[in-house]
Amino acid sequence: MVTKKRKQRRSFTAEYKAEVVRLVAAGDRTAGQVARDLELTETSVRAWVRQSDIDSGKAKGGAAGALTTAEREELAALKREVKTLRMERDILKKATAFFAKEST
Repeated sequence: MVTKKRKQRRSFTAEYKAEVVRLVAAGDRTAGQVARDLELTETSVRAWVRQSDIDSGKAKGGAAGALTTAEREELAALKREVKTLRMERDILKKATAFFAKEST
């Protein structure tokens, strides 16, 4: 049985992504060529260009629910807040049940 080693997922700064998008937008090379030159996946480069277009208002986004980067950050923060509030609510429910049982 042969097991494949997975490549570790790389992360890139916003500045790096912006520079890659600028290279593609310059128009002298395609997204595929830029991706090969910088040893990136073409899918990633195209996604960065698409997200940049959405952020700048040039595109509405092909998929329903395409969000700007700021909207994505706000959504993530709201999801974290909801998770925290649900945990707090559950703790209060358990405490209420505990004290109701103690008082009887």
